Amino acid sequence: MEIKSNKINGANAEIEAVISMDEVNANVEKIAKSLSKTANIQGFRKGKVPLAIIKKQYGEKLVQDAEAEAVREVLAKGLEEMNISNDSLIGEPTISKFDKSEDKIDVVVKIAMRPSIELGDYENMVEEFTKPAISDEQVEERIKTLAASTAPMVDVEEDRALEKGDTAVFDFEGSVDGKLFDGGSAKDFSLEIGSGQFIPGFEDQMVGMKKGEEKVIKVTFPENYGGDLASKDAEFKVNLHKIQQKGEVEINDELAKKMLPGDENADLAELKKQVKAQLEGEELGKLYNETMKPALLEKFVAELKFDLPEFVVEQEIDMALNKKAATMSEDEIKELREDAQKLKELRETFREDAEKSVRATFIIDALAQDKNITVSEQEVMQTIYYEALQMGQDPQKAFEQYKEAGYIPAIQMSMVEDKVLTGLLNAKAKEA
Repeated sequence: MEIKSNKINGANAEIEAVISMDEVNANVEKIAKSLSKTANIQGFRKGKVPLAIIKKQYGEKLVQDAEAEAVREVLAKGLEEMNISNDSLIGEPTISKFDKSEDKIDVVVKIAMRPSIELGDYENMVEEFTKPAISDEQVEERIKTLAASTAPMVDVEEDRALEKGDTAVFDFEGSVDGKLFDGGSAKDFSLEIGSGQFIPGFEDQMVGMKKGEEKVIKVTFPENYGGDLASKDAEFKVNLHKIQQKGEVEINDELAKKMLPGDENADLAELKKQVKAQLEGEELGKLYNETMKPALLEKFVAELKFDLPEFVVEQEIDMALNKKAATMSEDEIKELREDAQKLKELRETFREDAEKSVRATFIIDALAQDKNITVSEQEVMQTIYYEALQMGQDPQKAFEQYKEAGYIPAIQMSMVEDKVLTGLLNAKAKEA
């Protein structure tokens, strides 16, 4: 066996080898002898099956196993020559060449390794900044909004028309082509006009109605509406009973106690303090997510140089290409299938972004290891559960769907990234 190892760079290596057919045949004999001791073949006692029968029974499968054994030996010797450990490999080694002739096999095995990243003094790459300032007016406006959410609904006694912002209490009965449909009727239904809860156009047509008035509202169900009603014209007979508005709520210590249950220090001053902290967190989170985290990661990608595993970049390009293909017409896809050069050129347009994405992933992984930051599957599950509950979904079902789709590792990596970048930014944040 002739082996030539080539460590291309810090993330890629190649092993070329010439395997003689004598070595393959020797492997066939070895595997056949091993099988003869364990194989169950009718007419022969276990452990007494002749080699000739084993070779006849297993035929080409024996040769394939013998060749695979030889390739494994090539890989092991090549890694040993280059002093590369198995646990530093990424993905499975790929066979880029396997030319078989009567007396030998020419084989080339490509391997990818986890790149070594010199992080340097990366914390000094993060610039100091001042947290967003929250004004007293913003705090007061938020408290007013919170107070309004707790205010009771009161009937509008004056004889006036329904306006946007009012809450209408009404009966409705919906029909399509003159026939009532399931779920299209209700009594004493409450709806805030202008909230957009109903079919587009419904609430606008209610504006101007008066108490006791009956009206027929004509709408068209949206194209993406579930069931059999999508895109269909409908009529709703509406009878308005009441017009309501939010009552007044006094902003004082009593309101603070209602909003801060269980807090012994609950008063208006404490409520303002907590609301201000909440607003600061919201503004800081918005600043981080929309501006600072993407900019910091982009800075790391630009300044931290290291070799990338070739096959990981190619996988990233393939994903981008598949995403692009999903938006293309059948004729465009057919053209690419028939024009290899054009397909190659299209793939290359994704290379720069793919390399940046792969580089970012390895940088986050290295930073997380340096900072000893991890995210358990339990944390991922809690995050998915919380988001599902917020959206009114079954949390267990949502988690199972993510898991079956194979999204858990991506979510986990995203959470690790968030922890890493948030931690680095928090360390450089100054109070307003």
